[in-house]
Amino acid sequence: MSRPIIAILRGLVPEDAVPITEVLIEAGIDRVEVPLNSPDPFESIRAMADRFGTMATIGAGTVLRPDDVARLVEAGGRMVVSPNCDPEVIAATKASGLSSYPGVFTATECFAALKAGADGLKIFPASKLGVDGMAALKAVLPAELEVYAVGGVGAADFAGWLSAGATGFGIGSALFKAGDSAADVRPRAKAIVAAFDEASA
Repeated sequence: MSRPIIAILRGLVPEDAVPITEVLIEAGIDRVEVPLNSPDPFESIRAMADRFGTMATIGAGTVLRPDDVARLVEAGGRMVVSPNCDPEVIAATKASGLSSYPGVFTATECFAALKAGADGLKIFPASKLGVDGMAALKAVLPAELEVYAVGGVGAADFAGWLSAGATGFGIGSALFKAGDSAADVRPRAKAIVAAFDEASA
């Protein structure tokens, strides 16, 4: 069962990419992004895509330039996540056949992202917008649109955000911090999946 949870592996090093992705998939998380301000991110993405490309959606986060999209395609990634709404990055992403999830915060940014061709939205930083802000945005956004709450949102908050209209979540430091091993990540991933399943039941 696929869940709308994106694991954000900021600080991941290539030698840990495969074992950590493996425990995420085992736990039920099959969407994984490696932020481009991690060490050798494209090497990690390539290793993950080569091994798990048919089982998981592997992508890059903190994508700020169109040429980063081209490098991601070459590495085998399929998802582009950004902290901002850049129409050029969105256009490059869609022209390459990848999924686009730009970062937005206001209604203006949301609709600019959709006009540019985004597949879904990353509300960031979600904790600053709050559940009430999420509900207000969802009232004017297309009902079927995927909207991920990212930044300061944890397992204890899932139910409230889902009730406000969030589709899913991007989880970073609550799941992985630089230097963590697969053994560190496994129990956190299982706990996050269990919390999501309970909140969405």
